[in-house]
This record gives sequence, structure tokens and C-alpha cells, in this order.
Amino acid sequence: MLVKAFRFLSVLVVASLVLVGSAITSAAQAVSYVALGDSYSSGVGAGEYGDSGSCKRSANAYPQLWADSHGATDFQFVACLGARTDDVLAQADALSAATTLVTVSVGGNDAGFTDVMIDCTLGGDQACVDRVEEAKAFVTGTLPGLLDNVYSTLRSKAPNAEIVVLGYPRFYQLGGSCEAGLSEVKREAINSGADALAEVTGQRAGAAGFTFVDVREPFTGHEICSSDWWLKSLTWPVDESYHPNVNGQALGYLPALEAVTG
Repeated sequence: MLVKAFRFLSVLVVASLVLVGSAITSAAQAVSYVALGDSYSSGVGAGEYGDSGSCKRSANAYPQLWADSHGATDFQFVACLGARTDDVLAQADALSAATTLVTVSVGGNDAGFTDVMIDCTLGGDQACVDRVEEAKAFVTGTLPGLLDNVYSTLRSKAPNAEIVVLGYPRFYQLGGSCEAGLSEVKREAINSGADALAEVTGQRAGAAGFTFVDVREPFTGHEICSSDWWLKSLTWPVDESYHPNVNGQALGYLPALEAVTG
């Protein structure tokens, strides 16, 4: 009887340990993910926007793809077309102490890169260069303070989260296959603006203790005028112009995010 009782107790103990271990593993793997940011995070240009209205949140955007493939237990997708730093501050209301992962892209709209592309499309070479230099002056002079405010807010509202800041690609492959469209002078100027934005964003993300994902390298060889575009050029609807297409999200942004999050 004593032997049977001991065996029974042993089975109970082992079963209890298995249950506790499973609970601990499940808790450790639980992911509460909030995706913030602008159109590059909402997936404008990648289609399948569902009922997201003017925010154009795509089922093909990297946040949705990451949440689907990593089994996020809680996923809030609040990135939106046209978002600036003040909009992301409002989006940050979705964060809490329970949030474990935050992704964000922001800064391009503050710097006026939509206006840059319009001016470069409609104006001459020098007008384009001048407009890009104006945007770069904003990026280096004003944007750092705006980003610092956003990043400090994200940390205060999600104190336990891993926070990943994603940048923007260069738009053009210089010396590429395009014979029409913007001149090489304009393409080079626009790329220099993208470089300035990436460098400043990376610096401020690092100063905040966040992980910065520079997507310029993953997109190299896949810019507009390359042999395999991961970006749209001037297109209709016009708000999808100069945004990543389905491949840009799935083959550019998603692997870059996975490289730092697992």
C-alpha cells in the first residue's frame, strides 16, 4: 500500500510539474504586439486594406505578417497613412505595461517628403535639389527633438516592451534601368534625403535605447529602376506612390524585423 501510495504521489508531482512548466513556457512566449507609425508600417501600397478606411492598414504589411507568423497573443495595429510624430503620440495610447513588442516608423511626413516628391516631379533639377536640402535641414535640425519626444513617450507607456524603430529605404537605384521619369540628378538628391532621414532616426533610436532597423541594405537592388522593384513609383491611387509593394513588405521589411526579434 505504501509503495502504491508513493507511486501515486510521484505521478501527481510529475503531472503538477509538467502543468507548471507548461504555464511558465506559455507565459514566457506570450506576445502583446502594438504596431505604430505611418504608411510604411500600415502597408500603403501593398493592398488588401479591409475596413481600415483612410489609414490603409494592409493584410500584407509587415506588422500583420509578423503577428500572424509569430502567434502574437494580442495584436493592435494602429499605424496609419499620413501619420506624423504628433499622431504617433496619440497612437501610443494603445500601449501599456503589458505590451511586450512595439514597432514604429515615423518622421518622413514631418520632414515633408510627400511635398518633396511633388516638387521634384513638377519642377526642374535645381528646384528639386533645393527642396530636398530644405527637407534635410528639417531632418537634422528639428526632427531629432520630435523623435526624442515620441520615443520617451513610448518607453513611459510601454516600460516592459522591446521597442523597434524601422527606417525607410532609398527610392532609386542610380544608373538603373529607367529611361523615363525623374532625372538622375533628382534621383540622387532624393536618395540623399532618405540617407539623412535614416541616419538621424537611427541616432535618436539608439540614444533612446531602442533597436533601429535600417532597411536601406535589404532594399538595395530592389529600388525603383532596378531589375526587381520592391517600391512603387508614381502610381494610382497617388497616395500609394513611392511606397513598398507586397514584396517590399514581405521580403524587405518583414525579414529585417525578424532579424532583430527572432
